[in-house]
Formats: sequence, C-alpha cells, structure tokens
Amino acid sequence: MTNEEKPKQKMGFTIIKNDPTDGHKGFGIGSLSLENVSPVIVDVEEGTASVEIGAMHARSDVERGIKFTMDRADSDGGKPYWLVWVTIDHKENGPYYAGVTACEMVVNREKRRGYKILADHVNKMDKSMKRHIIVEHMDAPSKKVLASFLKQLNPELWERSEEQLRQDLFVE
Repeated sequence: MTNEEKPKQKMGFTIIKNDPTDGHKGFGIGSLSLENVSPVIVDVEEGTASVEIGAMHARSDVERGIKFTMDRADSDGGKPYWLVWVTIDHKENGPYYAGVTACEMVVNREKRRGYKILADHVNKMDKSMKRHIIVEHMDAPSKKVLASFLKQLNPELWERSEEQLRQDLFVE
C-alpha cells in the first residue's frame, strides 16, 4: 500500500475525564478537561430546561438531523432555544455554579434547517469554563426558566453561587 492509498488519519477532539496530567507526563498534557461543564437546553416556547449531554458534540435531540447555517433566513419560522453552558466548580464550602453562558439557537424541523453561530457556542463554552456569567442577552421568560431549573437541580449549588448569577437571572 502506497502513501496515497492509506486513509488519512483523522484528528478528533478528545474529551479527557478527570485530570489529564494525572501523574504521567505523556499524551494529554495541556488538554482541556470538560468534566465539570454541562450543556443545558432551554426551550423558549415550552418554558422548559433540561441537561442535554449530546450538545457537547452538537448531537442533542434538538440538533439531530438539522443542517445549521449562520443565516437566520434559513430557519425562518423555527423554534427558538438557548444552549446554556453550566460549569460547576468548588469553593471551600462546597460546589457551586461557577460559569453560566447562553448561546442562541433556532431550529426549523420542517425545513431541517437551523441557525447558530458555532464560534459563539465554542467561545461561550470557553467563557463558562473560565467562570464567566453571560446571560444578559437572554429573554426574561427564559432567564426565569433557567434560574428555577438550576435552583431545583441543586439548591445548595444555587445558594453557594455568586450573587451575580442570581442578579443576572433576576432572582433574589
């Protein structure tokens, strides 16, 4: 088999659980650990929120079978969603919601088309991992849905979270 005939090696994105530098100094040094990041999808029309692990790879139930573009017109008449990256970190008094960032997404099932800006989704995931809270661009009803979802999911994490999170989601 010559060089031209060999299938090209595909370099995939590797998610490494736990600490990638766990005692050895080989492969994985400097890799990103996504252990504490969870994607939450807020259905704007239904007023619901759920953890959708498939969204880590753009394979959530909402995204499956949809061709996404950066042109809003492609998904006209579609259903609005928020993909929210939630990062959990630990303080001395326990875990808390450290980073919460929201990304816009529109899905038109009939047309099998959707709108999202992948770079924004990647950047917001990164910002969440860096403990930023970016939710001010969300509509008020969706903020309320997200706040009650995070509260119900784990009241202790919600209580230990920064005041900014509750303020930005209009919750006392």
